[in-house]
Amino acid sequence: MDFGDILDAWDQQTARALGNRRKGAARQKAARQDPPSPKPPDQKHQKNHQKPNPLTAWLQVHGAYDKDAILDTAKERPWERRHRLLHTRADAVIDLHGLNRDDAWNALHLFFSNSKRQGFEKLLIVHGKGNHSGSTSVLKHLVKTFIETCPFAGESGHANATSGGTGVTWVLLKNQKNP
Repeated sequence: MDFGDILDAWDQQTARALGNRRKGAARQKAARQDPPSPKPPDQKHQKNHQKPNPLTAWLQVHGAYDKDAILDTAKERPWERRHRLLHTRADAVIDLHGLNRDDAWNALHLFFSNSKRQGFEKLLIVHGKGNHSGSTSVLKHLVKTFIETCPFAGESGHANATSGGTGVTWVLLKNQKNP
């Protein structure tokens, strides 16, 4: 008795125990000795088993756009808009001096909503340097947090020294066409 016969006997015994989940020993032995010649698959069957390219599938779902074509049709390129806005005066100003956190947050929310509705592009927020606060500037931190959470607040920074320095923050609102 060689090893192949022992393996065949074992396969027959375990096939019955496992509920014929394994192939019969005779099939496995025949498959090892003489593999069948492969049949050419049907065209319809072959299409079902092809994996789609992930990039192609994503593009079919989400689509694609040509950003260069959009820039060519735009009146003003984004970097030109940014440069222009950085060198112009603010469209609207709000002064938060004397307000507590909740009042300042509500005032900022109303100010930004109205400014966006009116089509303003650059806003100025006067919050102070925090000299009279305990350890840190309360309103300055609140303004920073608000700007980070506001969906249409874009780039921001501090005004120059003649305009209030670190006590004043300017904000560029995101363009409606290019958020």
